[in-house]
Amino acid sequence: MAITKINGGVTAPKGFLASGLNAGIKNQTKKDMAMVFSSTPCAAAGVFTTNLVKAAPVKWDKEIVTTSPYVQAVVVNSGIANACTGAEGYGYCKATADAAAEILGIPADSVLVASTGVIGMQIPIDRIVNGVKAMAPKLDGSLEAGTEAAKAIMTTDTVKKEVAVQIEIGGKTVTVGGMCKGSGMIHPNMCTMLGFVTTDAAISKEMLQKALSANIKDTFNMVSVDGDTSTNDTVLLLANGMAGNLEITEEGADFDKFMEALNYINTCLSKKIAGDGEGATALFEVKILGAKTKEDAVTLSKSVVTSSLTKAAIYGHDANWGRILCAMGYSGVQFDPEKVDLYFESRAGKLKIIENGVSTGYDEAEATKILSEDEVTAIADMKMGDATATAWGCDLTYDYVKINADYRS
Repeated sequence: MAITKINGGVTAPKGFLASGLNAGIKNQTKKDMAMVFSSTPCAAAGVFTTNLVKAAPVKWDKEIVTTSPYVQAVVVNSGIANACTGAEGYGYCKATADAAAEILGIPADSVLVASTGVIGMQIPIDRIVNGVKAMAPKLDGSLEAGTEAAKAIMTTDTVKKEVAVQIEIGGKTVTVGGMCKGSGMIHPNMCTMLGFVTTDAAISKEMLQKALSANIKDTFNMVSVDGDTSTNDTVLLLANGMAGNLEITEEGADFDKFMEALNYINTCLSKKIAGDGEGATALFEVKILGAKTKEDAVTLSKSVVTSSLTKAAIYGHDANWGRILCAMGYSGVQFDPEKVDLYFESRAGKLKIIENGVSTGYDEAEATKILSEDEVTAIADMKMGDATATAWGCDLTYDYVKINADYRS
């Protein structure tokens, strides 16, 4: 059984329930809290922000993922990040976990928490606790419940982001589902990005962490919207074993299949984040081919996808290829500019823009047509080796500035 995309998100795997509601954290209209719960204990893995300034929930979750024997619930709020809030903010993480533990009948150290929103404000813990108490009775395993949770974690996101797949492992059907949020303050090495992936696969905690840590490098860490690395980045992966496959405890065919499904989920979520960058009108994908090393390919792709001038050109549907070559040139990677081939590609077609470092004399109208789609790819063949990498970003628009000039209002 190959990977099969199915409807749903975090509630698609067996045994996972979710809910979302408005707790009045920022206003009385938009859903701002979500809960994900497994009917049985889960192995848990996590990857967190590389920013030296880490939000209280990041510190709490790192401790829980590292030391707790299992995890069973995740509580998420949007609107306030609970970052730069000191001991009081960390105490509110514990208070949130305690409230969830009490109403769900599970240990407090099996509860993970996550926050996103404005930095520097204390969360209204009374509203958070009331939200936890109100969400627990609403927990449901339907796909709709998973969607409500995905909507509840949005901040400046314009669309909910969720995906699910199935794959056969050891003769059993295994499901992996995920949801995430992220639109601004997004930059490689994790972002203002919260990601939650659930699976009913039976897999050891050690192998689960190995899978997530390895996959993040090629998925979430290859996304950039604006070059800002957040204080709150978190990706959590929970596995409850309810698919009934023989537990994956080492590398091999079963682990490879699980990695394949996880990569599909994380790649899809990563592209959803990039395409929904604040003010964005287009997903901008950069593929590097023929690099000397994997590290070179990654560096080159990130340099192009984070170039403000290139992003502005994508917004203007302008085939200003010199900006791409320039961005690769200041990346620090050694290559021969006179060997580079560059293509633009979208649903409207594919066009070779430069060959061996010089213009092909391409048709500008054709290039503009290709760049006018809502998903655009730049492909650079370095002809230095066989290493490849793909990074995702978005165009840079007037609306990005408008949104971030007035974010706290």
